[in-house]
Amino acid sequence: MRIIVNSIFVEDQDKALEFYSKTLGFVKKHDVPTGEHRWITLVSQDDQDGTELLLEPNEHPAAKDYQQRLFAEGIPVTMFGVADIHEEYKQLVEKGVQFTMEPAEMGNVTIAVFNDTCGNLIQIIQQ
Repeated sequence: MRIIVNSIFVEDQDKALEFYSKTLGFVKKHDVPTGEHRWITLVSQDDQDGTELLLEPNEHPAAKDYQQRLFAEGIPVTMFGVADIHEEYKQLVEKGVQFTMEPAEMGNVTIAVFNDTCGNLIQIIQQ
């Protein structure tokens, strides 16, 4: 058994697709109409056959509440691994990404947290 898709709730699929592809550099794998919304997944440039990130609309009240509560509490919804967190931080800041936590060492890892502009906090980690 392996993880093939991990979903993240977003307020606006088009805005999320723009942010995750153009700002973060993920590659769109699927964009399929599903009625009012779309099945949009992205993958890492370095692993295009790897785990897909699904940009899922947060229209269900439970999803919206879950997303808003995590954001309000400062809890990231997911974590992305990076090779050089200080370089990644610098590049993202130059692109206008707003961090709620600058790179900080936590034991043998370094983490940082940013706002994805779509209702979520995302953590990046260098192991």
